[in-house]
Amino acid sequence: MPKTAAKTAHGAPKREAMSRVDTAWLRMERPTNLMMITGVLMFSERLEIGALKQLIAERFLAFPRFRQKAVDTATGAHWETDTDFDLDWHVLLTALPGTADKAALETLVSQLASTALDHSKPLWQFHLVETFNGGSALISRIHHCYADGIALVQVLLSLTDVSREPAPGADLTQAWLKDDGAKVTKRFFDPAFQQIDRAMKMGGKVMEKSLEMYRDPSLAGVLAKEGGEIARELGHVLMLPDDPETPLKAGLGVSKRCAWAEPLPLEEVKTIARALDCTVNDVLLAAVAGALRAYLLESGFDPDGCGIRATVPVNLRPLEHAKKLGNHFGLVFLDLPIHESNPLRRLQHVAANMREIKSSRQAVMTFGVLAALGMAPPAVQKMALELFSKKGTAVATNVPGPQMPLFMAGALVSDLMFWVPQTGSIGVGISILSYNGRVHFGLISDAKCIDRPQEVIDRFAPEFEKLLLATLLEDWDAPIRPEDAEDTLRRCLMPIAAVARPIKSARAAARRKPPSIE
Repeated sequence: MPKTAAKTAHGAPKREAMSRVDTAWLRMERPTNLMMITGVLMFSERLEIGALKQLIAERFLAFPRFRQKAVDTATGAHWETDTDFDLDWHVLLTALPGTADKAALETLVSQLASTALDHSKPLWQFHLVETFNGGSALISRIHHCYADGIALVQVLLSLTDVSREPAPGADLTQAWLKDDGAKVTKRFFDPAFQQIDRAMKMGGKVMEKSLEMYRDPSLAGVLAKEGGEIARELGHVLMLPDDPETPLKAGLGVSKRCAWAEPLPLEEVKTIARALDCTVNDVLLAAVAGALRAYLLESGFDPDGCGIRATVPVNLRPLEHAKKLGNHFGLVFLDLPIHESNPLRRLQHVAANMREIKSSRQAVMTFGVLAALGMAPPAVQKMALELFSKKGTAVATNVPGPQMPLFMAGALVSDLMFWVPQTGSIGVGISILSYNGRVHFGLISDAKCIDRPQEVIDRFAPEFEKLLLATLLEDWDAPIRPEDAEDTLRRCLMPIAAVARPIKSARAAARRKPPSIE
């Protein structure tokens, strides 16, 4: 299989310095929290191992980084070309034990998410399950130091095509960006990118042109203002109280559990968001909060008066630059109102908190903290990581994907899911990904926090149904006021039994159909 022998003129493997932020993610790895981004692609037809290896060799290895090892030393981390690179080690054929169904695949994904990658080799692997549910499944594991979730999802999408037999030179990413990505970038990512771009430019001027800064009082004043805002954000985050002790925040072990739900129609989520004057992300995270609340109540824990936070990654670069790899994102702390019993009030709470976060500098501040941690001694890194992770209970990600059917090596992608790693003492990860008109929801948890994540997953759709039915049955002549939310919910849910069954049956029939191909 393909090997590489790239060396310097002196015969040593080629080396490249690792960025500070990437170094921070490399050093965050613990036995209780492996820094892997794990993904699953499911196919409605068979995917052959030979075709997959050829695809990986041609497209995935077109990124030179994936032929490199991550080497950490006392003087710093660097990328080093693997002179013994062997594709057979990285692309493996795997069989499901027993029946090749969803439960068996979830068990296999859980085992792989709990197994560390070999640091003597490039930190990535693909595991092909040739027989799964009438088709195949592909599990990917890539270390977070190579890139963030946004970038790695784009890398995985670069392995796919928009037709079974693509024309030469066809580029999925460009097709998606033309149709969907430009709007996504403009609405969600441009403001954050402008912030990080401004902050990084200022940082460069401080480091490289200090005399010019000294002679330019106006520029120094702008820097002081920007730096003051970021410093205030750091102070604000440091003053946040630690998240309360709940069953979701137990001590961590070394076993992870993965599960995912049946997808929801994206158009229904958008309809609710438009009707309630919020975003798709607000609706989905409100449903997540409701599912966690219901799970805790069923487990015998009363969440009333108990709020928790999720750390949410915020992309800090234009979406079209995601394939450049590396980690370019910050983190924000989002309240998940599990204490609120009313679904409409939960949504209002999430939407208000998200609007406040969007106008803040939290993402830029945490990006800077990660860069600083990449230079700090291990003891300082550990202390800072624990300090921040105590302020959150979960990691929540939402990645917009292509709204068209995709093919990999000629096989139709029916469903896909991914999970980013948790950090420090956080043991719950929530992942949301939209693809081909449907929203995919997944959960990864430490076995000591949630041993059976399916019990949370099963509550996600009912929580969304409450919002959907409340939206459909409400009188929209007047807007909902916060003080009316409880009465509105009670009135809207009274006829739930009469309308829920036909909606559920129609959805089940629709989900049994393969993705449409035009």
